[in-house]
Amino acid sequence: MTDLDQMRDNLLAAVEASGGLDALDTVRVGALGKQGSITALLKTLGAMSPEQRLVEGPRIQGLREAVTTAIAERKAALDRADLDARLARETLDMTLPADGIGAGSVHPVSQVMDELAEIFADLGFAVATGPEIEDDWHNFTALNIPETHPARAMHDTFYFPAQPEASTAGAGQSPSSDGELGSPRAALDSSRMLLRTHTSPVQIRAMKAAGGDKPIRIIAPGRTYRSDSDATHTPMFHQVEGLVIDKGITLGHLKWTLETFLKAFFERDDIVLRLRPSYFPFTEPSAEVDVGFSLVNGKRVIGGSDGWMEVLGSGMVHRTVIEAGGYDPDEWQGFAFGCGIDRLAMLKYGMDDLRAFFDGDIRWLKHYGFAALDVPTLSGGVGA
Repeated sequence: MTDLDQMRDNLLAAVEASGGLDALDTVRVGALGKQGSITALLKTLGAMSPEQRLVEGPRIQGLREAVTTAIAERKAALDRADLDARLARETLDMTLPADGIGAGSVHPVSQVMDELAEIFADLGFAVATGPEIEDDWHNFTALNIPETHPARAMHDTFYFPAQPEASTAGAGQSPSSDGELGSPRAALDSSRMLLRTHTSPVQIRAMKAAGGDKPIRIIAPGRTYRSDSDATHTPMFHQVEGLVIDKGITLGHLKWTLETFLKAFFERDDIVLRLRPSYFPFTEPSAEVDVGFSLVNGKRVIGGSDGWMEVLGSGMVHRTVIEAGGYDPDEWQGFAFGCGIDRLAMLKYGMDDLRAFFDGDIRWLKHYGFAALDVPTLSGGVGA
């Protein structure tokens, strides 16, 4: 038996005899470390003649590979044995009573989403959803948001790295030679992907799905993303979008819908609305919606007329957006509105800091959370 064969047998026996990971690592360092026996053999190859290297090189490399493989297999076996021992040791008796184990709770945002779905279902609205990873066309261009609008800036929007081979036409887009939406400039980055900054892209997807010839009444709750963080803003937040497309729709329909919704949500009959002229690229005319509030123990409570608080953005759907959705703006009209679900929860349930919504503090969840079997209020309908 040659010296290499003897070394191989000794090292493999040492690996097999290793009773733990520490012992195995000692063998590894002794064989393959900087001062290891196999490393020392590899260093001798440089001083050999080409003929010797052809003979000894494969033998030394074979020794190294055999020991490396044996160490890896032994380590896997030791890891499995350790896991089996832990599983046998860390048991849970499923027959123990559940007394003392705290029940989970429903997050206020989830509860408010259920309340919104309940209220708007009574008004004939369906719930629509869309992808949280959107393309530029659905998120901006189809909503009549110009390329120079601040919302498109990198400091406000989470963009994905540009895809050099991506098509210049966004998903769902129908480029044309006339009109702003079909211009080469508008379609330049239409396929660039981003985290949606609002749930408004669901408007476009809903209109496209309807085929341009059916009335639409939807709300679109969901997560949205913007680069912002303070007591009233977080990088990820929840928003609900509302859309109605039909023939003969007016601003009066919008005001009645919002008034009915806010009275039902806050469960007060003294809700007073004020619509202020504003600007949104996707609506014309546009209006900020203020609601009256009362001061109770130094806190603002929705209802009354001690002051005004902004709660919603709304307006009549811009004809360019209606056209982008596949509808004839000369025949179909619509209104849209949007607000933050987190903000609605704060106003209704008296929360002061939006950041606590996402801290995962069990004490906060126990205080503000809802029981699993709680049902949304007004389940009997908005007229209950």
